[in-house]
Amino acid sequence: MYSKLPEMRLFWIFLPLLFLGFFAALTYLPAFFRTSSVLFFLTLAIVVLVNNLQLAKSNLEIKTEHKQFDSIIQNLNSGAIFYDYEFKIGVFNKTAERIFGLRASEILGQIMTPDKARDPKLNLLAQVIYPSLASKMITRSEPGADSQIIDLSFDEPRLELRVFTVKLSGERDMPLGFLKLVHDRTREAGLLRSKSEFITIAAHQLRTPITAIKWSLEALSQNGAISQEDKEMATTGLTAANKLEGMVSDLLDVSKIEEGRYGYNFENADITVFMEKVLTDAAKEAERRKVELFFERPREKSITLRFDPARMGMAMSNILDNAIKYNVENGQIVVKIEKLTDKPLIQISVKDTGIGIPPDQIQNLFKKFFRGENVVKFETEGTGLGLYIVKNIIQRHGGEIWAESELNRGTTVYFTLPTDSSLIPQQEIATFGEE
Repeated sequence: MYSKLPEMRLFWIFLPLLFLGFFAALTYLPAFFRTSSVLFFLTLAIVVLVNNLQLAKSNLEIKTEHKQFDSIIQNLNSGAIFYDYEFKIGVFNKTAERIFGLRASEILGQIMTPDKARDPKLNLLAQVIYPSLASKMITRSEPGADSQIIDLSFDEPRLELRVFTVKLSGERDMPLGFLKLVHDRTREAGLLRSKSEFITIAAHQLRTPITAIKWSLEALSQNGAISQEDKEMATTGLTAANKLEGMVSDLLDVSKIEEGRYGYNFENADITVFMEKVLTDAAKEAERRKVELFFERPREKSITLRFDPARMGMAMSNILDNAIKYNVENGQIVVKIEKLTDKPLIQISVKDTGIGIPPDQIQNLFKKFFRGENVVKFETEGTGLGLYIVKNIIQRHGGEIWAESELNRGTTVYFTLPTDSSLIPQQEIATFGEE
């Protein structure tokens, strides 16, 4: 197999010369030198053969790996584009050809500069190579991450692209260039947008009859002409109608979040003062459920943050509502605010003494429609959308949220908020149904 490879050509050229030298030594050299000459030429032949075989084997392995890599790249479902530090295109696979409407032969070897965006044919590719040129760009990855992830939206043609950019290095960390993987999410985003629009329309259509039902039941529950039993039935129906209205509101909120149009109005406010008001509003329900509320204030007299009081109030109310609803009689809730010393963040925790969450389900707590098995038994009604909405509100404020729980001992929900307003995302992110 190796004998026919180009790397063996030198050996086959050198072999006749070795034989000529060998026969010349046998013919013309004295008998004393013949043995040493034969050994010399034999050793030389073996050395040349071994070196050429090793070179042929090594090059064959490299070529095989290159073909395998090229086959993988060409058959990826995502567009693959490689360019070096001079922005010279070295790889442009079949999926990239389809996404950008270009042939690899037109692109390979070209140096992509920002001014290529003026060329209608190269405009889309230039915006992917230089995302700052794009009119609609959303960063998905953390600053400084090894792999940068961005979402790009285009109107003409209608495209939704997710672009992964990875810096490639060779031996001894020598920089080679960048690999971009471009995933076309247009169809997926369109389907999810259609689903979201359907939910929005349906929810709006439901609001009108729900409001009418509420008014009717409210009027019946206050009507002195009907019996007490009928009044109780009307009151029960009114409670159910209120819960149904809440479910519809949750569906509308989720729909708006996933379309990136939930709407936020940020302002500077003291988080301690804000939290005192939220706890005051929750105190009545806590007292009704026989649960004590405690507030551990931060050491600092005042911590001013930039946030949306209405949205943050909704998030805190939802967390507190769960802590109250799934607590035990004579249970406790401790809300604590502390300023982190190593990061420009504050951390807020809500610790309860409730029923807890099974360990194997805690990772699903902030996903859509999730309700723990023990929670469903404890409280049968609920949409499982509340904490999903909370998570999106916290993330829109530049924070993170997580929870720790011990079954039958309680749950603690933690979330952070940045003290540096530059860490707040500059625009609302469309999630297209992601969790």
